[in-house]
Amino acid sequence: MPVPIPRQRAIPAVESGQAQAASACGGPAGDSGTDASAQAPRTPDTAGDTTDKVENHTTHTNLTLLLIEDDPAGSPIVPDMLDQAGKPIRVRTARNLTEAERLLTDDVHCILLDLALPAPGRSDSDDELAVLKHVLELAPRHAVLALTASGDAERGAEAVRVGAQDYLFRDELDGRLLSRAIRYAVERKRSESAERRLAEGKLRAQENRRLERGLLPTPLLEGSSLRFAARYRPGRSRALLGGDFYDVVRTPDGTVHAMIGDVCGHGPDEAALGVELRIAWRALTLAGLCGDQLLGTLQQVLEHERADDEIFATLCTVDIAPDGRRAGLCLAGHPSPLLAGPGRPARLLPYDNNGPALGLLPGARWPRMQVELGAEWSLMLYTDGLIEGRVGDGRERLGQEGMTEMVRRQFAEGLRGEQLLRAAVNEVRDLNGGELTDDVAVLLLDRVP
Repeated sequence: MPVPIPRQRAIPAVESGQAQAASACGGPAGDSGTDASAQAPRTPDTAGDTTDKVENHTTHTNLTLLLIEDDPAGSPIVPDMLDQAGKPIRVRTARNLTEAERLLTDDVHCILLDLALPAPGRSDSDDELAVLKHVLELAPRHAVLALTASGDAERGAEAVRVGAQDYLFRDELDGRLLSRAIRYAVERKRSESAERRLAEGKLRAQENRRLERGLLPTPLLEGSSLRFAARYRPGRSRALLGGDFYDVVRTPDGTVHAMIGDVCGHGPDEAALGVELRIAWRALTLAGLCGDQLLGTLQQVLEHERADDEIFATLCTVDIAPDGRRAGLCLAGHPSPLLAGPGRPARLLPYDNNGPALGLLPGARWPRMQVELGAEWSLMLYTDGLIEGRVGDGRERLGQEGMTEMVRRQFAEGLRGEQLLRAAVNEVRDLNGGELTDDVAVLLLDRVP
């Protein structure tokens, strides 16, 4: 429901025309520490968190009011009341905050607090709303009504500013007025809590997205003539980061190092492990490691950081010589890159010496293969999400051969760089008949003399 703004007046800001008239003012609300309608048994909640119990309990049972006043038995301020469904509103009474804390159980929906009640450990010269602030700390999920002296609207308005849902004048209460005030306070508290959770959820999502964007790599190619392009599509819904990872750096000797990998699985833990492996790869590469020594160290990182011994990661590394005409290739259970160039069809690089995925075999080795690239070329590294999409309604997968034919055709049509990668990912998705369920990462390095 819309959130009304309380005004400086003796009655609640919202008055429902559907409210039913209550009986005339009765006697005392009950003895201290008791429930005035104890004859109505309570059904305890056993499931759900405390917030849900307090905020949603109003739709399942009678409303319960906790009155905190130093002399509740001698004051006629709480008359008989009915809720909107015509059920009696139950009243519990407490003479002080110690009793109130004991009676403040999950089935209490609203607190009616006498602002004249002294706060624990404070003198009269202290903050006049100290008792209200203490109750708000004690019961952050409960609706609170402030009770003040007649004509003291300024103090009541200040109580609302501090956190109460509304304020009432002590000598102007009747059953109908107080019933409305309780229902209004409970609904407003629920609305405020829902808005707060929504705002917190949006803020958390924004922070997560900023964090994920910050974890995506920024290529270090300053001084290189190679052109770089990449596409990344996580398989998790609403995620920016998946278990796939890639990076490209240029070392001081002019060598360009490229890497792409895939952690098995699709959850946030796998995404975090992928980021760790990418950062470790960059640090080790800049430190001068390559080939088998680099992959062996990365396997140690994986073994120490993974949450389960069953988790592994595939990896493809390429180090391109400063002249750009040849490269070293290491494969750790990963699909072989695709090489294309003018006057020659796109083809997969050799993968005969493909080593095991990281994390599968202790003490494994990963041979480094020398590959001739030529004077002008395009080298595409990708994860298996690009080749495992289905083709049509059957069980057939695109596979490496299907991907090679697709890129060969797109390359012949003159597509390069970002356009080529965008067309490839979009066509794979269309062939699959919808979004791909696996993460997809693909990067492209071009050399044009």
